[in-house]
Amino acid sequence: MDEISVYLFLGFLESGKTKFIQETLEDPRMENGERTLLLVCEEGEEEYDPHMFKVKRVTVVTLESAAELTLENLEMLTKKHRPQRVIVEYNGTWLLQQFFDAMPESWVINQMMTFFDSATFLNYNQNMRQLVFDKIQMTQMVVFNRFKREMDKSEFHKVVRAVSRRPDIVYDIPGADPEFDDIEDPLPFDKNAPLIQIEDRDFAWFYRDIAENTMDYVGKRVKFKGMAAISPKVPKGYVVLGRHIMTCCEADIAYDGFAVKLPAGFSAQTRDWLTVTAKIAYEYNAVYRSKGPVLIAEKVERAQQPEQVVATYY
Repeated sequence: MDEISVYLFLGFLESGKTKFIQETLEDPRMENGERTLLLVCEEGEEEYDPHMFKVKRVTVVTLESAAELTLENLEMLTKKHRPQRVIVEYNGTWLLQQFFDAMPESWVINQMMTFFDSATFLNYNQNMRQLVFDKIQMTQMVVFNRFKREMDKSEFHKVVRAVSRRPDIVYDIPGADPEFDDIEDPLPFDKNAPLIQIEDRDFAWFYRDIAENTMDYVGKRVKFKGMAAISPKVPKGYVVLGRHIMTCCEADIAYDGFAVKLPAGFSAQTRDWLTVTAKIAYEYNAVYRSKGPVLIAEKVERAQQPEQVVATYY
């Protein structure tokens, strides 16, 4: 089955998705003869004007409710319209997982962009954090529309970077060229130090960075405090050491940790708080069921529970 490229545009009502897609389809460079299915999952104040499209073979289909976003329905649309690419204006109140669950096997995400109205973004983040997180976590670019010069870019930057360090951030300023975010985003610890010291407040950042850039840490020494976990899948002589991490909101708090090889004779129980100094290796461990960062402990000390038990990115 031929793959169908999917261009996914995310954001809340009035965030600028419709305008961007309309202008894209008015661009003659987008006309390559492909059949295009424009899947509209919400209706805002702006409407599409197909008469202005330079892309000739566009079929616009509107989904009236989340109940219509099903695998059976999308497969029916694929069979009926035979698109060679799909553009999706996604509903800001629907979680992304619903779309992924409904995607036909032939659909492949080619590009994902997220749009926010700068005037309402911080308020949305404060009151609907889960939906904001959902629209940032996998996107390739975040566009802040209607951005004013007097706004503080760092406030917008830190919200995005608390979710992901991957997407580009663009500030679309009325009457001016868009500006790409160039704020330096250093880690809150020195990963090149002879001994990388992780403060309690920085564990979530450390866990994410070592997960994304494991090979940067191989052979280095680290010191941090964590809560031990023991289970049948943890090999003898090892312990999992980590923290409960809140990525988005209380509903997604989960325990994450590293396989740690303990010094001979040292024993620990689940929920023991330990401070470990260890060298980081990259090897197979049953904890991961694959290769991963394994900490070879040089020193382990009993520790007190930190004031903030749940680690966050804030």
